[in-house]
Amino acid sequence: LLGGMMELLTKELKAKMPALYSTESMTSKTPVCKFFNPCGAGTWYVIEGEEQENGDWRFFGLVDLLEKEWGYFNLKDLESVQTFGLGIERDLYYQPESLEM
Repeated sequence: LLGGMMELLTKELKAKMPALYSTESMTSKTPVCKFFNPCGAGTWYVIEGEEQENGDWRFFGLVDLLEKEWGYFNLKDLESVQTFGLGIERDLYYQPESLEM
């Protein structure tokens, strides 16, 4: 872990992560985990993810920044966000509830 930063994607999360596009036909989707910006706007609900050739992870999920929208985002991008010395965190107490498309 860099400078005390939280590990966003643990081995346990990787093991239960549905592959990209595997939930495409489902109208109700349950996030595997939730990331958030402790210093302001930004919540990412991860539905699916896959490790890419370059070692980064690509996720699909619900992104809540200025408005809520479904889309793709990368682990390295989340890890690079720094606000007042704090990075994106994983909600350790998140209780997944299904989200409607």
